[in-house]
Amino acid sequence: QVQLVESGGGLVQPGGSLRLSCAASETINNFLFMAWYRQAPGSQRELVALITRESNTNYLDSVKGRFTISRDNAKNTVALQMNSLKPEDTAVYYCNAKKAISGAYWGQGTQVTVSS
Repeated sequence: QVQLVESGGGLVQPGGSLRLSCAASETINNFLFMAWYRQAPGSQRELVALITRESNTNYLDSVKGRFTISRDNAKNTVALQMNSLKPEDTAVYYCNAKKAISGAYWGQGTQVTVSS
């Protein structure tokens, strides 16, 4: 069973930065893509950033230019660097990984709170 473990969340002031990391229990080359989602209270879960096996990336419009997703194949990790954070970025952030046949996998989530 695939395990995804997120780390790096916390409390940060507006304008600050955080770096989230997702560690996979197997080689991340097994996944078609890996992604970060987030879910704020009372809101639906939304896709924040995605990176394919070929390192192509896609971002939610509201985070473009502020967030960067990256992968480290040697360490089997995917990171989300978040800069210029805003209060509206406050949410639980989830790591997601997709295989062609066996479906999608989720981490347990990590809380990001942007507040002064």
